[in-house]
Amino acid sequence: MTEKTSPPDPAFQQVDALRRVFTQGFSAAQIAEPLRSFEAASDAEETVALMRQRGLSVVGLRHEGLVTGFFEIPDDPKGLCADHLRAFDDAVTLPDSTPLDQVVQALASEPRLFVRGFWQVAGVITRHDLQKAPVRMWLFGMLTLIEMRMTSQIEQFYGRDGWWDYLSSARLEGARKLLEERQRRNQQLLLLDCLQFSDKVQIFARSKDLRATTQFASRKQLEKDAKLLQRLRNNLAHSQDILTTDWEAILGLAESLDRILMGPTRDEV
Repeated sequence: MTEKTSPPDPAFQQVDALRRVFTQGFSAAQIAEPLRSFEAASDAEETVALMRQRGLSVVGLRHEGLVTGFFEIPDDPKGLCADHLRAFDDAVTLPDSTPLDQVVQALASEPRLFVRGFWQVAGVITRHDLQKAPVRMWLFGMLTLIEMRMTSQIEQFYGRDGWWDYLSSARLEGARKLLEERQRRNQQLLLLDCLQFSDKVQIFARSKDLRATTQFASRKQLEKDAKLLQRLRNNLAHSQDILTTDWEAILGLAESLDRILMGPTRDEV
């Protein structure tokens, strides 16, 4: 007898397809700053003065027309820039096609990254560059995918109304009012579509079956991480600083997005 297999989940396939779009469509090239460069034979003190004037913390050094190393403002900028040259082997360099999740993970332990393009180092990335629009778009897309996956999981396990017992009456009533308003606007939606992100988190947190499909071993850990993601999403939506308060959430997304979206591996269950 052949073993029966479940038909593919269309919602899961949709999330997976969109995940590939976001993970492969945003790369280091889109947020890197051009690496300014000076001749290696330039006077170090004059170069430092120019760097401070232009707000540069690192520049490339050219030898015979090619950028061969980098120069950071030294404590004692005497002599030539070449006397303070550091090889790119001393730093982390990435191809310009590197996905943003890998960029974020690398920045967890490095003050800056160099980006290779056209067969040489041509750009530089620091954490400050994670405030740029492409990163914000990528993060918001990832958070949207997580919510889509949560919605499909709730419907798969509990159908249209089996999840009601996992929400307070006040939260359920709020969703019903939102549904009524949207129906007045001729929007064909389910009550599940009118839940807030925090509502879906509560359903997952209170349902052992749903929690088992995630990477979280406990309700407490799920709720803690969900609060970090909620705050990140709010700051993204209101164009707020996302590094000072949301670095932990950003790094967590970059490190474990696949496990959040696709659930634990068979060995982890």
